Amino acid sequence: MPLSTSSNFARPDDAFRAIVEAHRGLTEEQSADFDAALVLILANHIGDIEVLREAIGLARRRMIDGQQQQQQQQ
Repeated sequence: MPLSTSSNFARPDDAFRAIVEAHRGLTEEQSADFDAALVLILANHIGDIEVLREAIGLARRRMIDGQQQQQQQQ
């Protein structure tokens, strides 16, 4: 199963809103713990180590690219 990077949600804004709302009222530490728990739950749901590795690589590249763009704007 290849990594899907296009939205699979009929209403992607609702999915984003649900994640944002789940963080409401949490401390920064609780929010980080929540994110870690959610990632592990979803990784287990995927159940495919190659897809997980691909997703990890994509997330790291996006994070690094975003940091580099911020540095260039400064």
